[in-house]
Amino acid sequence: MATQHMRAVGRIAVAPSVIALLLWMIVPLAMTLWFSVLRYNLLDPNPACSLLDPAQLFDAANRCIAGTSNYYYFLTDPAFFSAMTNSLVLVGLVLLISVGGGILLAILLDQAIFGRNVVRLMIIAPFFVMPTVSALVWKNMMMNPVSGFLAWITKSLGLGAVDWFAHYPMTAIVIMVAWQWLPFATLILLTALQSFDEEQREAAQMDGTPPLSFFWYMILPHLARPITVVILIETIFLLNVFAEIYVTGSGGRAGNLPYLVYHYGLIANDVGGASAGGIVAIVLANIVAFFLMRMIGRNLER
Repeated sequence: MATQHMRAVGRIAVAPSVIALLLWMIVPLAMTLWFSVLRYNLLDPNPACSLLDPAQLFDAANRCIAGTSNYYYFLTDPAFFSAMTNSLVLVGLVLLISVGGGILLAILLDQAIFGRNVVRLMIIAPFFVMPTVSALVWKNMMMNPVSGFLAWITKSLGLGAVDWFAHYPMTAIVIMVAWQWLPFATLILLTALQSFDEEQREAAQMDGTPPLSFFWYMILPHLARPITVVILIETIFLLNVFAEIYVTGSGGRAGNLPYLVYHYGLIANDVGGASAGGIVAIVLANIVAFFLMRMIGRNLER
């Protein structure tokens, strides 16, 4: 009886937090679903369409209820396929750079080099820079075709300056985002690498194992699980990249799915279309997360 009583008390104590969390998640989602089936444009607002009174939503002209029309127009918009392609390219390239570079940097920082602690701090620091600040720094100080650092390097080599955001916007966005997420992958992989069994390392050295074979058959399998975790976490956040694209003005050619939703909502003022795009983005993100979680589950069971 005492155990059941304590369980009941525990449930009652936790209930307010659980209810608040559910409301915090469900209310915005429910409102997004609600607006996704309405014809609601801020340029031609109909006050009845934003009310929760069903009696005001239906009239002879059917001015409010759009049904699935918002979803249809969003999914058939040519910009949707371009945004999906940009999202996949951005996620894929940043993962390739951050995971590959993270492995190399983790191996380097695991060595007994001079000033290792300072180097570790400098490499990890970019992860704590806000995306908006990072985008402004890269746009104005690094990739500016007139006064940027990269332009100074190319001019010093006798080459012309490159206008990154005019000619190579996706490449510029990938570089910026990879620069910010590379420290995260390095930190996770370095932590995992420091747990490698030193006896195995010494045995491999005594047997004269070549460095590449030691890396391929011992280090890489040891890093398999943390690499999988890095891929999962980075993919979830990379699907939501927006600040870098917005601040640098690269949305025309490098716009991803979040930027397209922003364009519907705050440029075209189409609240219904933007809400439908948000729901589509949520569904696609959950599909990606589902397959990634299955992949992680199989990896962790080995």
